[in-house]
Amino acid sequence: METSGKKFHKAADQYARYSSMAFQMMAICGVFAYGGVRLDRWLALKFPVFTVVLTIGGVFLALYSSLRDFIRKK
Repeated sequence: METSGKKFHKAADQYARYSSMAFQMMAICGVFAYGGVRLDRWLALKFPVFTVVLTIGGVFLALYSSLRDFIRKK
């Protein structure tokens, strides 16, 4: 029973870790995309330059952040 309890806690810890990384990635991408949309709307641009650039930048930042956390916590 002890080993199954430890396995459960280890699995729950891993689930919490990876799901929090996913939510962090979504939040970073969402904030950057929202900022790009607001900038494009504020500047009244015809082509959404800031939306594209900031969204791609947010994806790279989210990947960097997640990979850094993944490597550090191993």
